[in-house]
Formats: sequence, structure tokens, C-alpha cells
Amino acid sequence: MKRTAKTVLGIVAVASLTAGLTACTGGDSGDGEQSGPLTVWIMGDSGTNFEQLVAPFTTETGTKVEVVAIPWDGIDERLTTAVASGSGPDIVQIGLSKLRTFADAGALLPLDGELAAHPGLASENFADGVAGSATAVAGKIVSVPWVSDTRVLFTRTDILAENGIDSPPATWDELRTDAKTLAARGSGQYGYYIPQWDSPLPVVMTWDFGGNIIDADGNVNFDTPEFAEAVDLYTGLYADGSVPTNSDFDQAQGFISGIAPMLVSGPYLAKAISDAAPELDGKWAVTTVPAASSGTSLFAGSNMGVWYNSPRKDAALDLLEFLSKPATQLSWYTINGELPTVKAALEDPSLTGDPLVKVYSAQLADAKVLPLVPNWDGGVGSDLLTALNSIVLTGADRDSTLAELYAKTKDVSIN
Repeated sequence: MKRTAKTVLGIVAVASLTAGLTACTGGDSGDGEQSGPLTVWIMGDSGTNFEQLVAPFTTETGTKVEVVAIPWDGIDERLTTAVASGSGPDIVQIGLSKLRTFADAGALLPLDGELAAHPGLASENFADGVAGSATAVAGKIVSVPWVSDTRVLFTRTDILAENGIDSPPATWDELRTDAKTLAARGSGQYGYYIPQWDSPLPVVMTWDFGGNIIDADGNVNFDTPEFAEAVDLYTGLYADGSVPTNSDFDQAQGFISGIAPMLVSGPYLAKAISDAAPELDGKWAVTTVPAASSGTSLFAGSNMGVWYNSPRKDAALDLLEFLSKPATQLSWYTINGELPTVKAALEDPSLTGDPLVKVYSAQLADAKVLPLVPNWDGGVGSDLLTALNSIVLTGADRDSTLAELYAKTKDVSIN
């Protein structure tokens, strides 16, 4: 039997629907919808910035917005608890790797019948490829795009030049060679950084070698020549001594200090670098990810969804429409460094004239969403990282470790 999405949480969600609705506080607004503030779960540490962003919405509508910051690594526990109790937020930010998990848990309100009354959320307003596969699960729209986050290559161009590297590596082979050169600068110096928590990176490498991790029947399949090439690259960077092995390595500080002068990350890192080290202006750059057969990167943005039993559905959709205004999206890029998803914002002169955004836009044209595998982070993605990290960090036998990975994941389906 295929290991498909767990449905227990969805059953609990349906069973607790009535209890959740009656447990919510706030009076009736007169149109059948409860009054009171909207609660929004924002992932990571950007809650304060989000409060700043939505302040005009409160001024315009009189609707207060309570922002709750949820650590990325704490969302699974919060999701389980909230679905089981029937008491969640009104709006939740969803990383795309979590979209299938939220939908399978029954946590998200299907929006297909709601969008006609909110033209600002129409799919044609968003960048090509964003509002289709990145918002729906099992044919139902359960979220709307919020921010784009495609991975690009960051390089300390000054350090590369000092070591005889005149331009950023255009291929993965070149990156491995350059990383080895940069790691030879001395003890404690590296050429590249691999986040040990970043399960999409080996998937991106597989794509770039011309492969996929999903077969024609919709099943996970890592047992391919292209994945083997990705493993060669991934483990080779460690074997070369080109990447740090400590799990708590800070990518921003490592890049700023020059300890790790090349890495793949999202647009948010550019703002972090600019804010923390303005003295490096002109000494670093971004380019599209290195290529092999292709130069495909990850589309790893996040969406916004309405909680399945929110008593403030209409107000929640109004806020989502506000967040989809080009001016709002441009403000978010300014204060938080995350790229818009709305076409009009991406085409605004304030962005099109930005050399960083030109690279982001070029990469967005060749970027893909992770396959909507059930519970990616806690299942297949976790199994993938466990296998690779055991090989590179503890010296586990490659062949037997990969064989175990293939066996554990081969019956997982996206269907």
C-alpha cells in the first residue's frame, strides 16, 4: 500500500468544527460574521515587520490585526494542537513545503467559491506559475500567493577575485572547483555553505542534472542516475573540505565575515547582508544558480491561507486582498526583503531598476516548487537529510545508506 497523506488531523478538524466556532470570542458584526481582531500567524521572526505592514489596513478598515510569530520549526506542533482544538488563527502563513500538510490536515478553507468577491486575489494578478501549482492541493485552491522566494547564488566577489576567480561559477563543476580553491585559504576557511537543514538543495541539484525525484506514476524515486550525480556533488563538497560541518553555522555571518564566501539562498539574505554590513556594498553579488543540464532553482515562497473555521472569513479575505496590493507588496520587499508575487509589483520601476531583482526575476523564470509530497519536512525531506548527513558527517556507507533511503521513500506518492 502506498504511504499517502495522513488523514487523522483532517478528521479531527471536521469533528471539532462546531466546537471551534462556538469557542471563538467576539460579537456579531451584524452581517453574520463575528467582530474583533484578526489573528495572523506569521512564520519566523518577521512578526514586528508584519505589524508595521498591516497598520494602514487597520487605519482604513478599523479591523485590528493581532500578529503571532511562529518559529518555522514549531509550526507542526502548533498545527496539530490548533486543528485538534478547533481554535486556530484567522489567517496563517504557509511555506510551500508545508502546503500539502496543512491541506491534508483540513486546516485551510477552500477558496474557489470565495475569490469572485475579491478581485485583488484573482490568479491573473500574480506572476506566471505562482497562482497555479503553488496555491492548490487536489484541485482545490486553499491559499493565495504571498511572497516569492527563489534561491540564487550569493558570492563575495572581492574574495573570489583575491583568489584568482574572476567571475561567479556558472556550473556546479565550476562551483566545486572554486570552493576548493577558496577553502585552501587556511584553517577555518571554506568555499561554500550547505545548510544541514536544507532538504530542497539536493532536489535542486537533481533537477539541474536533468532528473526528478517523482516518477511517471507520481511516486517518489531517488534511485536515478541524476540523483546519484547530485549525491556525488553534495558529498564531494564535504570530501573536499569546502563546507563547514558544524550544524549551528550562521550563513549570514559566515558570508559577511568571508568564512563561507559562496552560498545559495533567497532574497531575504540580501537584505540581511545590506542591513548588517553596509560596508560590503559593491563587494558581493547574486547570480542565478549554477547549472549542469539546466539551471533550475527552487521556488520556495510562502502563501497565505484562511483557517478552516475562522469566524471572520470575509475580514480575513479583505486582509489578504490588502496584502496583494502592489503597494503593499513593494512595502514588504522594502522592510523585509522578500520578493513580491503580484505581477504589477514585480514590474514596478522601483524593482525593475534593481540589479538584484533582475537576477531574482531571471531565476524565477526557471524555478520549480517542491513536489507536493505529504509531510515533506517530517517524512521524505527528513529521510533525505538523514541519509546525506550521515554519509558526510558520520562516515556512513554511501551505498547501504542510499539503499535504505530508496526503500523508505519508494512508496510515497503525490497522488
